[in-house]
Amino acid sequence: MKRRDFIKSVVTLASLAPIASNKAIAGLSEENNNSERKNKMKVIVLNGSPRTNFNTAQLLKQAQKGAESVGAEVEYYDLVKINYKGCMSCFACKLKGSKTNGLCAIRDDLRPILEKVLQADAVIIGTPVYFSYATGMFRNLIERMLFAPLRYMKDEKTCLKRKIPVGLIYTMNCPENLAQQIGYDKTLGSDENAFKRVFGHCEVLNSYDTYQFTDYSKYDCDMFDEAHKKQVHETQFPKDLEKAFDLGKRLAVLKLD
Repeated sequence: MKRRDFIKSVVTLASLAPIASNKAIAGLSEENNNSERKNKMKVIVLNGSPRTNFNTAQLLKQAQKGAESVGAEVEYYDLVKINYKGCMSCFACKLKGSKTNGLCAIRDDLRPILEKVLQADAVIIGTPVYFSYATGMFRNLIERMLFAPLRYMKDEKTCLKRKIPVGLIYTMNCPENLAQQIGYDKTLGSDENAFKRVFGHCEVLNSYDTYQFTDYSKYDCDMFDEAHKKQVHETQFPKDLEKAFDLGKRLAVLKLD
């Protein structure tokens, strides 16, 4: 090889080296980013209120921020925007040899969300309390979320292979003392017990005596003291928001046996 050609080839290789190096670095960076995404905790937040930015939603969004503060990847859904029904008693999940693996067999807009629930590291669900119980949206959700993995076997409570922490947030117009008198601990407590049985862990946050309206003067509701409601909203609700943040933060990193 002539000296001129040799020098030219060396210069060409030298000029290509940074490009190859940059591509290698970019490849490693992309690989690291993919690895980080895979290793991130996944949290699903579900709003069972028809109101997308009131008490329940505000608490859930704080829980979302709490989970994100420890590095979790959070997906938030307003159930009111999703077309789905409750359990249809098809019992596909209970058939001998069923391969549903804890996933409801009904194929509708809720199914992809239920798939993500089963893959999540934590799930947080919120609902207001109407007539002493959760909303219909919440009920339809948990019928399918709980019944599909529930086992009818003496020695097997659930078909889930791992525990998934669940947080339940209830908001209610009812003051705490009245809620206790009329047995909310039992009616709402049944959900907590069911989630503990099927998903392995459940924590509850109750937010009492919440605002129903931003302007009480517009409604026939003289049984309520607007000044009292305002005081609770300004003094207690911020504390509940802090509790919701802590709940999301705690569940996102909770490791269960």
